[in-house]
Amino acid sequence: MSEQQTPQPPQKQEKQPGSTAEMTPRPQDRMEGWKASGKLAGKTALITGGDSGIGRAVAIGFAKEGADVAILYKDEHEDAEETGRHVEAAGRTFFKLAGDIGDVGFCRQAASQTAQALGGRIDILVNNAAEQHVCEDFAQIPEAQVERTFRTNILGMFWLTKAVLPLMPEGGAIINSTSITAFKGSPMLIDYASTKGAILAFTRSLSQALYEQKKIRVNAVAPGPIWTPLIPASFDEEKTAKHGESAAMGRAGQPDECAPSYIFLASEADSSYINGQTLHPNGGTVVNA
Repeated sequence: MSEQQTPQPPQKQEKQPGSTAEMTPRPQDRMEGWKASGKLAGKTALITGGDSGIGRAVAIGFAKEGADVAILYKDEHEDAEETGRHVEAAGRTFFKLAGDIGDVGFCRQAASQTAQALGGRIDILVNNAAEQHVCEDFAQIPEAQVERTFRTNILGMFWLTKAVLPLMPEGGAIINSTSITAFKGSPMLIDYASTKGAILAFTRSLSQALYEQKKIRVNAVAPGPIWTPLIPASFDEEKTAKHGESAAMGRAGQPDECAPSYIFLASEADSSYINGQTLHPNGGTVVNA
C-alpha cells in the first residue's frame, strides 16, 4: 500500500500535535485505495486524535465502511476540517469537537455532544490521542511533563471511556492505541512508553469487565514507527529523517497501513471472537504480544 520507500527529509515542527500540511512528504492518510464492503453500516464512532495521522485514516476508513464519525482533537482545526471533508465525501455524518481529553469535564461534554450529533448512541470508541516528549537524560525529566503525558495518554482514556459507556449499546467495540514502545521500551520516551504499557493493562482488564457486563469487546492496536505529524513535532530534524529505519521493513509505515487493524477490530463480522488482544502493524518487528 505504501509508496514511501525512501527516508523522509529532515524536518521539525515546534508544536504538538503537529500539522499535516507542514510535512514532507504528506502522510498517506485518506484510505484512497480502500475497497469498502459495508462492514460498519449503520454504526456510529467516536475517535480521539481524529484530525490527522492514524486517527484521520481510521475516521475515513470507518466512514467508507458506512459509519457516521465524530472526532475529538486538540487544536489543529485545519487538519480536523480536512478529515471532515473526506468523511462527508463518503456520504456519512461528521461531527468534531476541540478540547483537552485530559480534562474529565471535557470528556463528559464530548461524549454527550457526540451522542446527540450521531443519533443518541456511540457504537465504537477509538481511544487514539496521545502526546510524547523526548528526554535524553531521565534524571532531568520534568515532573510536569510526566503528569501531562499520563493525563493525555491514559487518564484521558479512563475519563472518556467512562463517559461513553452509558451511551454504548450492548455489542459495542472499544479500540485503544498503544505502541510498539509498550513492548520494546524507549530510552528517550520513558514516560510515553510507560503510558503505552498502562494502556495494555487497561485494555486487557477492561475487556474482561465489559464483555461480562454488556458484551462490549475491548482490543488494542500497537503501531510501530508511523509517519504522522507527531513525529516532526516530537523529534529533531536528524531523528525525524531516520524515522522508521529501525523497523524490520526498513521504513516508516503510513496511517493507511494501520487503519485496517482498527476496521477489523470494530467490525463484529470480522472480529466477534477477539477480545483483550493487540494487533501489531509495526513493519515486521516481532514482539512478545
